[in-house]
Amino acid sequence: MMEDFNAIKNLRETIRWIEKYLGVLEKSQASCCGSTLSQCYAIVEIGRASEMTLNELANILNVDKSTASRIVNSLVKEGLVERESDAEDRRYISIKLTEKGIRGFKEIEENMYSYFTNVYEAIPKEKQEQVIESLGVLLEALKKNQCCTGGECCE
Repeated sequence: MMEDFNAIKNLRETIRWIEKYLGVLEKSQASCCGSTLSQCYAIVEIGRASEMTLNELANILNVDKSTASRIVNSLVKEGLVERESDAEDRRYISIKLTEKGIRGFKEIEENMYSYFTNVYEAIPKEKQEQVIESLGVLLEALKKNQCCTGGECCE
């Protein structure tokens, strides 16, 4: 039991340090090209999908629709995103990046690729595949234990 306690404590501390290092990266101007962190996440998700609805963006970002709407509004004001209403159903609004938004998206992606290339190359060659696999296992465990507000766990 003490072994489990120490292993769990080590897992917690390791993740805490990973969060700190990634948090510093995310807050740097280099990674988000002058956008806020929320805007940066939205730009990346919209850019990867090419086009999506506000509901889809809210789900991916794990925020409520009103928060996603505020993020999109700020991106529209900055000329990074445009909204388009469906001709047949005015309630259906798609969002996509403008040319300026696409340039920002590409810059964010290039910066992140460069950063993670350096991280990957800093891992000993014989451990690289193991690290990727272990992170996948960790991600799945985190997903299984993701709890929603109100104390009810999601799937």
